[in-house]
Amino acid sequence: MKKRILFLANHFITLFSFRRELIQQLVNSGYDVYLSIPTDDQNCFFADMGCTILETNMSRRGMNPLQDFKLVLQYRKMLRRVKPNIVFSYTVKPNIYGCLASHCLGYRQICNVTGTGATFLKESILSKIVRMLYRFSFRKAYKVFFQNAGDRDYFLKYGLVKSNYHMLPGSGVNLDQHIFSEIPPDDIVNFIFVGRVMGVKGIAQYLDCAKTIRQDRPNTCFYIAGFHEEEKYQKMVEEYHKAGYVNYIGFQKNIDEWIERCHCTILPSLGGEGVPNVLLESAAVGRACIASDISGSRDVIDDGVTGYLFETGSSQSLIEKVNRFLELPLEEKRAMGRAGRRKVEQSFDRKIVMDRYQEEVAKV
Repeated sequence: MKKRILFLANHFITLFSFRRELIQQLVNSGYDVYLSIPTDDQNCFFADMGCTILETNMSRRGMNPLQDFKLVLQYRKMLRRVKPNIVFSYTVKPNIYGCLASHCLGYRQICNVTGTGATFLKESILSKIVRMLYRFSFRKAYKVFFQNAGDRDYFLKYGLVKSNYHMLPGSGVNLDQHIFSEIPPDDIVNFIFVGRVMGVKGIAQYLDCAKTIRQDRPNTCFYIAGFHEEEKYQKMVEEYHKAGYVNYIGFQKNIDEWIERCHCTILPSLGGEGVPNVLLESAAVGRACIASDISGSRDVIDDGVTGYLFETGSSQSLIEKVNRFLELPLEEKRAMGRAGRRKVEQSFDRKIVMDRYQEEVAKV
């Protein structure tokens, strides 16, 4: 019989952006691949590929005991129907509730910690509840994949995982898709923020930096690409856009085209990242990166070589690093971009991640 592989995710984009090459490879290898994802008009992409779509009702955010219990029941019913040889899961709810269901029924599940978001940035009732859920589920998981040492150490410190873990170089980056190009001439130096526009992503620090730099250096431009997630920052971005401090371009399907126009990508996240894909993709394109000194970002950036790390949450520290980058001659800016491309080629090629998954599938 063909091996059956089940993926649990909370959104189409979670699989499309970072796992479609793996899924295609598994389909091409002759496996039966099932995808548990919420209803989405784009799910036909994977159906056309040859996957079986199992549309799953779930709330991506917040905690509702009744809804979450129903999700566990959905997963149990799904597991009994599919009888997978192995289960791969991503993001908090598929990881936790999928693991609870798979353990009870005796199925192997590999949970992927692709970042913890804002949950553990400060102690709260929510963080305590989530830790309890992780401890109850992950300690019984077949295996847990971590993307950075910071998350791994946190889970070990609080006893949320045993020795059943393995490290991956993030989700990896498709080096064939993200093509290298030299940093453009620097008559006007362009920076870009790519991500959800919200406080935990450091948008306040980015706006502070853009305003300060633009007032002193009019030959700069600060782009913001991404969806608005919080009304507070939506209003701020609109004000800064009207004032000419930033250029808000919204969500862009082909973000590489915008990254190629820029000289440097800025990720001022306050924490909770895995290995940030925007940094991997920007480095692959050959762009310098400036990011806060957090787990995941420091895995990608060699400070002073491929970009700069700045003090997390500090607008002034970010401003200093941006000014330092602006002072570099064009050839040194380009050298940073080349060094970033070499680093992702050596350590973050998506093929490394795909091979690791294939090893797990071969074991079952």
